[in-house]
Amino acid sequence: MRGPGVSDSLAGLDEQQREAASALRGPVCVLAGAGSGKTRVITHRIAHGVETGAYSPSRVMAVTFTAKAAGEMRGRLRALGVGGVAARTFHAAALAQLNYFWPQLAGDAAPTILGSKVRLLAQAADTIGVDPDPAVLRDVATRIEWRKITMRSIERYALDRPEPVGSLSLDAVVALQRAYEQLKDERRQLDFEDVLLACAGMLEAEPRVAAEVREQYRHFTVDEFQDVSPVQHRLLELWLGERRDLCVVGDASQTIYSFAGADPSYLLDFGVRHPDARVLRLERNYRSEAGVVAVANSLMRGRPGALELTANRATPDHPRPTIRAFADDSAEADGVAEAVADQIARGIDPRDVAVLYRVNAQSAPLLAALARRGIAAAVLGGKRFFDIPEVRQAVMALRGASVAPSSGDLVADVRSILRSLGLTDEPPPAGGPLRDAWEARAALLRLAEEAPAGTTMRAFTDELQVRAKDQHEIPTRTVTLSTLHAAKGLEWDHVHLVGLAEGLLPIAYATTFEQIDEERRLTYVGVTRAARTLTMSWARASGRYERQVSRFVREIGTSTLDEVRGRATPPRRSTPARSASGSAPSPAR
Repeated sequence: MRGPGVSDSLAGLDEQQREAASALRGPVCVLAGAGSGKTRVITHRIAHGVETGAYSPSRVMAVTFTAKAAGEMRGRLRALGVGGVAARTFHAAALAQLNYFWPQLAGDAAPTILGSKVRLLAQAADTIGVDPDPAVLRDVATRIEWRKITMRSIERYALDRPEPVGSLSLDAVVALQRAYEQLKDERRQLDFEDVLLACAGMLEAEPRVAAEVREQYRHFTVDEFQDVSPVQHRLLELWLGERRDLCVVGDASQTIYSFAGADPSYLLDFGVRHPDARVLRLERNYRSEAGVVAVANSLMRGRPGALELTANRATPDHPRPTIRAFADDSAEADGVAEAVADQIARGIDPRDVAVLYRVNAQSAPLLAALARRGIAAAVLGGKRFFDIPEVRQAVMALRGASVAPSSGDLVADVRSILRSLGLTDEPPPAGGPLRDAWEARAALLRLAEEAPAGTTMRAFTDELQVRAKDQHEIPTRTVTLSTLHAAKGLEWDHVHLVGLAEGLLPIAYATTFEQIDEERRLTYVGVTRAARTLTMSWARASGRYERQVSRFVREIGTSTLDEVRGRATPPRRSTPARSASGSAPSPAR
């Protein structure tokens, strides 16, 4: 409920959130811990600025790091009655400005965007007479990305990273990068990082362009500020000019992209760069049970910029997070799959369960172990939901049906169309493309079942188009498998964090203090994805090689973890099939 004197845009916020959302004039820095409602604060702050007349929506730019996050922000703003705000990624904003101003400055269209660095690098390699394998070319591509994100010339790169790449000597790497740039220029192409560099260069070189951009956008909000790179920070400075209406939001404990140029010092030193800045803290965690929050705090306590989270959710007698040791990787995969099967058998919706790991290669045995138990799983980072061929086909069919006479029963009409495309009452076996297609069609049917009463087919398909545009995915009724990097920004009720052994987490090639600290933050991200239960595990051996438990488990300590004996159990029979008519148990929320 709204208290006396609290505007609509501030309703439902706690005291810390309300203070942050009320700070309408910059510079403002919001240090927002995991699960503290930062996106809620960002959107309510913008809505409050519009509601009070401090902001004009068309002059607000909200910047985030993924198109999905930008789409979610636009959706939340629409729900608050605010339209017209430019919620974009750095790259989308920079590309829009290049495409708009380039024809005015150069008299022709802006360069096209390069689709694949590796393909062009292979062609560049031919021109200088070297023939590296694809893995080396991929590595060189990442070096190019790092060089540009950190705003280094090729000459400076050679001084700062004077090492070979696979079979290529440093001189060959430098020559290959020069040949790559030459080919790209000849073909009038820009790569992903060039978009930021070219936009920054344009603003620096063309005062008229800079003045026009600064007149258009007067109020800036940047989410995930701990992940800002030098080139992004420079671009932000150029967008701002002499203006001071900047609000940044972030959490230094979730900096997990330092290898790609992210620099958390921009967040941690914001008060130094802006001595008159308001620095506010959001430390109440609304996502996770108290036991999960205790693990997170113990992992990060004493680290630079770490926030001390307070759990808002503390269910009496709720089980503490656990740590389990298994004999080997196979036994760990079986044990985790068995635990997931038990959760589903107790009525937990598969969509509320995630298995998180450090590297992609860990997914294969987990997928196989789940499939043996009849449990469908989806690996995060695959095709976007609306890019799945079966989904595109279904949306087109539904759109066509929206202009034809219907029965007036949305669910019946949607079910009929999906059945004609291959949806059956019983799902195919787990672990293959047929099951994946079935799950995608079933997700569309569930969306129709959850639509408000009276929703027409036209309104339903309009909503699908909005979701597709904003990348608002529709979750399939599957267990999620994900790397820790891909899981950032997401949450599940039940999380299984696997591979907590030296060599996996922290990863073997993390040897310096800074690299180990990044692995610790990555573990923190995994822990804080869990809302209700957190199960951690590790394997004592991999083939002939023995492992030690991760130092992070030792740091967390037994005061916040229950040690449970882990063992491989015989494969259970497939769980009962769920029908496409929506008869599966309700999500356990």
